[in-house]
Amino acid sequence: MKKKSFFSKLTKCAALALVFGVVAGTGFSGVNYFVGDLVKGGQAAEDEVKPSKIQPTAKVSSVSSKDISGVVEAAMPSVVAITSMTQQEILSFFGQGRTVENESSGSGILVSKDDEYLYVATNNHVVQDSSALTVQFSDNTTAPASVRGTDPADDLAVIQVALSDLTEETKSTVQVATIGDSEKLSVGDAAIAIGNALGYGQSVTTGVISALGREVTFQDEQTGETITSRLIQTDAAINPGNSGGALLNADGEVIGINSSKYSDTQVEGMGFAIPMATVKPIVEDLIANGKTTISGKPYLGIYGQDVLEEVQQFNMPKGVYVTQVIKGSGADTAGIMAGCIITKIDGTQIDSMEALKSCIGGYKVGDTVVLTVQIADNGGYIEKEVPVTLTANTY
Repeated sequence: MKKKSFFSKLTKCAALALVFGVVAGTGFSGVNYFVGDLVKGGQAAEDEVKPSKIQPTAKVSSVSSKDISGVVEAAMPSVVAITSMTQQEILSFFGQGRTVENESSGSGILVSKDDEYLYVATNNHVVQDSSALTVQFSDNTTAPASVRGTDPADDLAVIQVALSDLTEETKSTVQVATIGDSEKLSVGDAAIAIGNALGYGQSVTTGVISALGREVTFQDEQTGETITSRLIQTDAAINPGNSGGALLNADGEVIGINSSKYSDTQVEGMGFAIPMATVKPIVEDLIANGKTTISGKPYLGIYGQDVLEEVQQFNMPKGVYVTQVIKGSGADTAGIMAGCIITKIDGTQIDSMEALKSCIGGYKVGDTVVLTVQIADNGGYIEKEVPVTLTANTY
Protein backbone atom coordinates (compact mmCIF):
# COMPACT_ATOMS: atom_id res chain seq x y z
CA MET A 1 0.00 0.00 0.00
CA LYS A 2 1.33 3.41 -0.87
CA LYS A 3 2.53 5.56 1.99
CA LYS A 4 2.85 9.10 0.77
CA SER A 5 2.14 12.25 2.66
CA PHE A 6 -1.27 13.77 2.11
CA PHE A 7 -0.74 17.56 2.45
CA SER A 8 -2.38 20.78 1.43
CA LYS A 9 -1.43 22.68 -1.68
CA LEU A 10 -1.16 26.44 -1.20
CA THR A 11 -1.69 28.79 -4.15
CA LYS A 12 -2.67 32.38 -4.78
CA CYS A 13 -5.37 31.80 -7.36
CA ALA A 14 -6.67 28.94 -9.47
CA ALA A 15 -9.62 28.53 -11.78
CA LEU A 16 -10.03 24.81 -11.15
CA ALA A 17 -9.85 23.48 -7.62
CA LEU A 18 -10.52 20.15 -5.98
CA VAL A 19 -11.79 21.45 -2.66
CA PHE A 20 -12.01 19.22 0.38
CA GLY A 21 -15.21 19.53 2.35
CA VAL A 22 -14.14 20.92 5.69
CA VAL A 23 -15.46 24.35 6.54
CA ALA A 24 -13.79 26.78 8.94
CA GLY A 25 -15.83 29.00 11.22
CA THR A 26 -13.39 31.67 12.43
CA GLY A 27 -10.63 31.19 9.91
CA PHE A 28 -9.58 29.03 6.99
CA SER A 29 -8.35 25.76 8.43
CA GLY A 30 -9.63 23.47 5.73
CA VAL A 31 -7.56 21.81 3.06
CA ASN A 32 -7.37 22.65 -0.64
CA TYR A 33 -5.94 20.35 -3.25
CA PHE A 34 -5.51 21.34 -6.86
CA VAL A 35 -6.06 18.67 -9.45
CA GLY A 36 -3.18 17.63 -11.64
CA ASP A 37 -4.96 14.91 -13.59
CA LEU A 38 -8.28 13.12 -13.62
CA VAL A 39 -8.65 9.85 -15.52
CA LYS A 40 -10.64 6.69 -15.12
CA GLY A 41 -8.91 3.72 -13.52
CA GLY A 42 -9.68 0.49 -11.73
CA GLN A 43 -10.89 -0.05 -8.19
CA ALA A 44 -8.74 -0.86 -5.17
CA ALA A 45 -9.05 -4.39 -3.80
CA GLU A 46 -10.25 -4.98 -0.25
CA ASP A 47 -7.64 -6.52 2.06
CA GLU A 48 -8.27 -9.57 4.19
CA VAL A 49 -10.33 -8.70 7.27
CA LYS A 50 -8.20 -8.29 10.41
CA PRO A 51 -9.16 -9.44 13.93
CA SER A 52 -10.36 -5.94 14.97
CA LYS A 53 -12.64 -5.77 11.96
CA ILE A 54 -15.51 -3.35 11.53
CA GLN A 55 -18.57 -5.32 12.57
CA PRO A 56 -21.51 -5.14 10.14
CA THR A 57 -24.97 -4.60 11.55
CA ALA A 58 -28.38 -5.58 10.28
CA LYS A 59 -28.99 -4.53 6.70
CA VAL A 60 -31.36 -1.62 6.15
CA SER A 61 -34.32 -2.34 3.90
CA SER A 62 -34.05 -1.13 0.32
CA VAL A 63 -36.23 1.82 -0.64
CA SER A 64 -37.24 3.56 -3.82
CA SER A 65 -34.99 6.34 -5.08
CA LYS A 66 -38.09 8.55 -4.87
CA ASP A 67 -38.39 8.01 -1.11
CA ILE A 68 -35.09 7.89 0.78
CA SER A 69 -36.48 9.04 4.12
CA GLY A 70 -36.43 5.49 5.48
CA VAL A 71 -32.78 5.04 4.57
CA VAL A 72 -31.82 8.40 6.06
CA GLU A 73 -33.76 7.79 9.28
CA ALA A 74 -32.01 4.45 9.79
CA ALA A 75 -28.53 5.72 8.88
CA MET A 76 -28.51 9.11 10.63
CA PRO A 77 -27.60 7.72 14.11
CA SER A 78 -24.38 6.37 12.54
CA VAL A 79 -23.20 9.75 11.20
CA VAL A 80 -21.78 12.45 13.47
CA ALA A 81 -20.76 16.09 13.15
CA ILE A 82 -17.17 16.91 14.15
CA THR A 83 -15.93 20.27 15.38
CA SER A 84 -12.16 20.77 15.39
CA MET A 85 -10.33 23.57 17.18
CA THR A 86 -6.87 24.54 15.91
CA GLN A 87 -4.41 27.21 16.99
CA GLN A 88 -2.62 29.46 14.56
CA GLU A 89 0.05 32.06 15.14
CA ILE A 90 -0.64 35.32 13.34
CA LEU A 91 2.18 37.78 12.83
CA SER A 92 1.80 41.43 11.93
CA PHE A 93 3.94 43.15 9.31
CA PHE A 94 6.17 44.44 12.11
CA GLY A 95 6.79 41.01 13.61
CA GLN A 96 4.35 41.16 16.52
CA GLY A 97 2.57 37.84 16.96
CA ARG A 98 -0.55 36.52 18.59
CA THR A 99 -2.22 33.12 18.72
CA VAL A 100 -5.77 32.76 17.43
CA GLU A 101 -8.08 29.78 17.74
CA ASN A 102 -9.90 28.56 14.64
CA GLU A 103 -12.99 26.37 14.54
CA SER A 104 -13.70 24.07 11.60
CA SER A 105 -16.42 21.54 10.90
CA GLY A 106 -16.46 18.10 9.34
CA SER A 107 -18.27 14.78 9.59
CA GLY A 108 -17.62 11.23 10.70
CA ILE A 109 -19.05 7.70 10.62
CA LEU A 110 -19.47 5.47 13.68
CA VAL A 111 -17.80 2.27 12.49
CA SER A 112 -17.08 0.29 15.66
CA LYS A 113 -17.39 0.21 19.45
CA ASP A 114 -16.13 -1.76 22.42
CA ASP A 115 -16.67 -1.63 26.17
CA GLU A 116 -14.90 1.72 26.48
CA TYR A 117 -15.10 3.69 23.23
CA LEU A 118 -17.05 4.53 20.13
CA TYR A 119 -14.77 4.65 17.07
CA VAL A 120 -15.50 7.20 14.35
CA ALA A 121 -13.91 7.13 10.88
CA THR A 122 -13.31 10.45 9.16
CA ASN A 123 -10.84 12.26 6.87
CA ASN A 124 -7.41 13.09 8.19
CA HIS A 125 -7.74 16.68 7.02
CA VAL A 126 -10.78 17.09 9.30
CA VAL A 127 -8.74 16.41 12.45
CA GLN A 128 -5.15 17.28 11.57
CA ASP A 129 -3.44 19.79 13.89
CA SER A 130 -6.51 19.88 16.14
CA SER A 131 -6.10 21.02 19.74
CA ALA A 132 -9.61 19.84 20.69
CA LEU A 133 -12.32 17.74 19.05
CA THR A 134 -16.05 17.61 19.75
CA VAL A 135 -18.52 15.12 18.31
CA GLN A 136 -22.25 15.85 17.93
CA PHE A 137 -24.61 12.90 17.65
CA SER A 138 -27.97 12.63 15.91
CA ASP A 139 -29.81 13.47 19.16
CA ASN A 140 -27.85 16.78 19.24
CA THR A 141 -25.83 15.81 22.33
CA THR A 142 -22.07 16.40 22.22
CA ALA A 143 -19.01 14.75 23.69
CA PRO A 144 -15.24 15.32 23.55
CA ALA A 145 -13.18 13.08 21.27
CA SER A 146 -9.52 12.25 20.78
CA VAL A 147 -7.51 10.99 17.80
CA ARG A 148 -7.02 7.23 17.81
CA GLY A 149 -4.86 7.06 14.69
CA THR A 150 -4.30 8.70 11.32
CA ASP A 151 -3.21 7.75 7.82
CA PRO A 152 -2.39 11.05 6.09
CA ALA A 153 -1.38 9.30 2.85
CA ASP A 154 -4.93 8.08 2.35
CA ASP A 155 -6.57 11.07 4.10
CA LEU A 156 -8.13 8.80 6.71
CA ALA A 157 -8.33 9.00 10.49
CA VAL A 158 -10.13 7.40 13.43
CA ILE A 159 -11.23 9.34 16.49
CA GLN A 160 -12.61 7.82 19.67
CA VAL A 161 -15.32 8.92 22.10
CA ALA A 162 -15.40 7.52 25.63
CA LEU A 163 -18.71 5.84 26.45
CA SER A 164 -18.41 7.31 29.94
CA ASP A 165 -18.92 10.76 28.38
CA LEU A 166 -22.31 9.80 26.92
CA THR A 167 -25.72 9.79 28.55
CA GLU A 168 -27.62 6.54 28.69
CA GLU A 169 -30.13 7.99 26.24
CA THR A 170 -27.40 8.80 23.70
CA LYS A 171 -25.87 5.35 24.13
CA SER A 172 -29.21 3.83 23.20
CA THR A 173 -29.55 6.15 20.19
CA VAL A 174 -26.20 5.82 18.42
CA GLN A 175 -25.51 2.80 16.26
CA VAL A 176 -22.64 1.35 14.27
CA ALA A 177 -22.98 1.93 10.53
CA THR A 178 -23.82 -0.86 8.12
CA ILE A 179 -20.76 -1.28 5.88
CA GLY A 180 -21.39 -2.05 2.22
CA ASP A 181 -19.22 -3.53 -0.52
CA SER A 182 -17.95 -0.72 -2.76
CA GLU A 183 -16.60 -3.26 -5.24
CA LYS A 184 -20.15 -4.30 -6.15
CA LEU A 185 -21.18 -0.79 -7.20
CA SER A 186 -22.31 0.03 -10.71
CA VAL A 187 -22.40 3.34 -12.49
CA GLY A 188 -25.92 4.72 -12.14
CA ASP A 189 -26.58 3.22 -8.70
CA ALA A 190 -28.34 5.55 -6.26
CA ALA A 191 -26.08 7.52 -3.90
CA ILE A 192 -27.00 9.35 -0.69
CA ALA A 193 -24.56 11.69 1.07
CA ILE A 194 -24.99 12.60 4.74
CA GLY A 195 -22.77 15.14 6.47
CA ASN A 196 -22.35 18.34 8.43
CA ALA A 197 -22.62 20.67 5.42
CA LEU A 198 -21.27 24.18 6.14
CA GLY A 199 -21.21 23.31 9.83
CA TYR A 200 -24.99 23.80 10.07
CA GLY A 201 -25.65 20.22 11.22
CA GLN A 202 -26.44 17.00 9.44
CA SER A 203 -28.10 17.27 6.04
CA VAL A 204 -28.76 14.97 3.11
CA THR A 205 -28.09 15.15 -0.64
CA THR A 206 -28.85 12.55 -3.28
CA GLY A 207 -27.61 11.51 -6.69
CA VAL A 208 -26.08 8.56 -8.46
CA ILE A 209 -22.69 6.89 -8.79
CA SER A 210 -21.21 8.75 -11.75
CA ALA A 211 -17.97 6.79 -12.14
CA LEU A 212 -15.87 4.21 -10.31
CA GLY A 213 -12.14 4.02 -9.68
CA ARG A 214 -11.48 7.61 -10.71
CA GLU A 215 -7.75 8.24 -10.49
CA VAL A 216 -7.50 11.75 -9.08
CA THR A 217 -3.98 13.16 -8.88
CA PHE A 218 -3.03 15.88 -6.43
CA GLN A 219 0.24 17.74 -6.02
CA ASP A 220 1.86 18.40 -2.65
CA GLU A 221 3.04 22.01 -2.69
CA GLN A 222 5.47 21.36 0.17
CA THR A 223 7.32 18.42 -1.37
CA GLY A 224 6.28 18.65 -5.01
CA GLU A 225 5.29 14.97 -5.05
CA THR A 226 2.13 13.81 -6.78
CA ILE A 227 -0.40 11.63 -5.00
CA THR A 228 -2.98 9.55 -6.84
CA SER A 229 -6.12 8.20 -5.17
CA ARG A 230 -8.83 6.02 -6.67
CA LEU A 231 -12.19 7.43 -5.69
CA ILE A 232 -15.91 7.02 -6.27
CA GLN A 233 -17.38 9.88 -8.30
CA THR A 234 -20.93 11.00 -7.54
CA ASP A 235 -23.21 13.88 -8.48
CA ALA A 236 -24.67 13.95 -4.94
CA ALA A 237 -23.61 17.35 -3.62
CA ILE A 238 -20.48 17.21 -1.44
CA ASN A 239 -20.26 20.54 0.34
CA PRO A 240 -17.76 22.04 2.81
CA GLY A 241 -18.29 20.25 6.13
CA ASN A 242 -19.30 16.99 4.41
CA SER A 243 -15.75 15.66 4.67
CA GLY A 244 -15.67 12.38 6.57
CA GLY A 245 -19.40 11.83 6.17
CA ALA A 246 -21.14 8.81 4.70
CA LEU A 247 -21.90 7.99 1.08
CA LEU A 248 -24.69 5.41 1.17
CA ASN A 249 -26.27 3.09 -1.35
CA ALA A 250 -30.05 2.58 -1.64
CA ASP A 251 -29.89 -0.09 1.09
CA GLY A 252 -28.44 2.37 3.61
CA GLU A 253 -24.99 0.75 3.57
CA VAL A 254 -21.89 2.94 3.75
CA ILE A 255 -20.02 2.54 0.47
CA GLY A 256 -17.59 5.44 0.85
CA ILE A 257 -16.32 8.32 2.95
CA ASN A 258 -17.09 11.69 1.36
CA SER A 259 -13.88 13.63 0.89
CA SER A 260 -13.87 16.18 -1.91
CA LYS A 261 -15.52 17.94 -4.79
CA TYR A 262 -14.37 19.30 -8.13
CA SER A 263 -15.08 23.02 -8.09
CA ASP A 264 -15.20 25.16 -11.22
CA THR A 265 -17.66 27.53 -12.86
CA GLN A 266 -17.99 25.10 -15.79
CA VAL A 267 -18.36 21.96 -13.67
CA GLU A 268 -21.34 20.73 -11.65
CA GLY A 269 -21.97 17.53 -9.75
CA MET A 270 -18.46 16.08 -9.39
CA GLY A 271 -18.07 14.90 -5.81
CA PHE A 272 -15.68 12.20 -4.66
CA ALA A 273 -15.63 9.59 -1.91
CA ILE A 274 -12.99 7.14 -0.71
CA PRO A 275 -14.40 3.63 -1.38
CA MET A 276 -14.97 1.38 1.63
CA ALA A 277 -12.81 -1.30 0.02
CA THR A 278 -9.93 1.12 0.63
CA VAL A 279 -11.20 2.50 3.93
CA LYS A 280 -12.06 -0.71 5.77
CA PRO A 281 -8.62 -2.37 6.23
CA ILE A 282 -6.96 0.97 7.05
CA VAL A 283 -9.57 1.93 9.64
CA GLU A 284 -9.50 -1.51 11.22
CA ASP A 285 -5.73 -1.22 11.56
CA LEU A 286 -6.00 2.25 13.09
CA ILE A 287 -8.58 1.03 15.61
CA ALA A 288 -6.45 -1.98 16.54
CA ASN A 289 -3.07 -0.24 16.75
CA GLY A 290 -3.83 3.43 17.23
CA LYS A 291 -0.93 4.53 15.09
CA THR A 292 -0.01 7.38 12.82
CA THR A 293 1.45 6.36 9.49
CA ILE A 294 4.77 8.05 8.84
CA SER A 295 6.04 8.90 5.39
CA GLY A 296 9.72 8.77 4.51
CA LYS A 297 9.74 12.13 2.74
CA PRO A 298 11.91 14.89 4.29
CA TYR A 299 9.92 17.73 5.73
CA LEU A 300 10.86 21.20 6.95
CA GLY A 301 7.53 21.98 8.60
CA ILE A 302 6.43 25.39 7.40
CA TYR A 303 3.79 27.09 5.33
CA GLY A 304 5.29 29.88 3.25
CA GLN A 305 4.79 32.22 0.36
CA ASP A 306 7.06 34.05 -2.05
CA VAL A 307 8.12 37.60 -1.18
CA LEU A 308 6.80 39.45 -4.21
CA GLU A 309 8.41 42.45 -5.86
CA GLU A 310 5.52 44.65 -4.72
CA VAL A 311 6.51 44.28 -1.06
CA GLN A 312 10.28 44.39 -1.55
CA GLN A 313 9.99 48.17 -1.57
CA PHE A 314 9.38 47.85 2.18
CA ASN A 315 12.93 46.46 2.54
CA MET A 316 11.68 42.88 2.75
CA PRO A 317 14.44 40.59 1.44
CA LYS A 318 13.70 38.22 -1.42
CA GLY A 319 12.96 34.69 -0.23
CA VAL A 320 10.17 32.66 1.40
CA TYR A 321 8.01 34.42 3.98
CA VAL A 322 7.05 31.91 6.71
CA THR A 323 3.31 32.21 7.38
CA GLN A 324 2.99 29.26 9.76
CA VAL A 325 5.25 26.74 11.50
CA ILE A 326 3.84 23.25 12.09
CA LYS A 327 3.99 22.22 15.73
CA GLY A 328 6.46 19.40 16.38
CA SER A 329 8.24 19.74 13.04
CA GLY A 330 11.96 20.28 12.59
CA ALA A 331 11.43 23.99 11.95
CA ASP A 332 9.40 24.31 15.15
CA THR A 333 12.03 22.48 17.21
CA ALA A 334 14.78 24.68 15.78
CA GLY A 335 12.92 27.85 16.75
CA ILE A 336 11.86 29.06 13.31
CA MET A 337 9.03 31.58 13.78
CA ALA A 338 6.20 32.76 11.56
CA GLY A 339 7.16 36.11 10.05
CA CYS A 340 10.80 35.36 9.32
CA ILE A 341 12.04 35.10 5.73
CA ILE A 342 14.14 32.15 4.53
CA THR A 343 16.76 33.35 2.05
CA LYS A 344 19.22 30.41 1.89
CA ILE A 345 19.49 26.71 2.63
CA ASP A 346 23.01 25.38 3.14
CA GLY A 347 24.30 28.49 1.36
CA THR A 348 22.05 28.07 -1.69
CA GLN A 349 19.98 31.16 -2.44
CA ILE A 350 16.22 30.68 -2.03
CA ASP A 351 13.91 33.09 -3.82
CA SER A 352 10.65 31.11 -3.94
CA MET A 353 8.67 28.30 -2.32
CA GLU A 354 9.34 26.23 -5.43
CA ALA A 355 13.11 26.62 -4.94
CA LEU A 356 12.80 25.68 -1.27
CA LYS A 357 10.82 22.54 -2.15
CA SER A 358 13.40 21.55 -4.72
CA CYS A 359 16.26 21.89 -2.25
CA ILE A 360 14.48 19.98 0.54
CA GLY A 361 13.72 17.15 -1.89
CA GLY A 362 17.44 16.50 -2.25
CA TYR A 363 17.85 15.55 1.41
CA LYS A 364 16.79 12.59 3.55
CA VAL A 365 14.75 12.39 6.75
CA GLY A 366 17.13 13.07 9.64
CA ASP A 367 19.51 15.29 7.66
CA THR A 368 20.37 18.65 9.21
CA VAL A 369 20.30 21.73 7.00
CA VAL A 370 21.33 25.29 7.82
CA LEU A 371 18.70 27.88 7.02
CA THR A 372 19.65 31.51 6.58
CA VAL A 373 16.71 33.53 7.85
CA GLN A 374 15.95 37.22 8.06
CA ILE A 375 14.15 38.29 11.24
CA ALA A 376 12.20 41.56 11.41
CA ASP A 377 13.67 44.06 13.86
CA ASN A 378 12.52 47.71 14.24
CA GLY A 379 11.72 48.18 10.56
CA GLY A 380 14.82 46.29 9.41
CA TYR A 381 16.01 42.67 9.33
CA ILE A 382 18.63 40.72 11.25
CA GLU A 383 20.24 37.73 9.51
CA LYS A 384 20.60 34.48 11.42
CA GLU A 385 21.70 30.94 10.57
CA VAL A 386 19.54 28.19 12.07
CA PRO A 387 20.32 24.43 11.89
CA VAL A 388 17.13 22.41 11.24
CA THR A 389 16.80 18.62 11.34
CA LEU A 390 14.38 17.41 8.67
CA THR A 391 11.61 15.20 9.97
CA ALA A 392 9.28 12.78 8.20
CA ASN A 393 6.20 14.39 6.70
CA THR A 394 3.27 13.19 8.86
CA TYR A 395 0.98 16.13 8.18
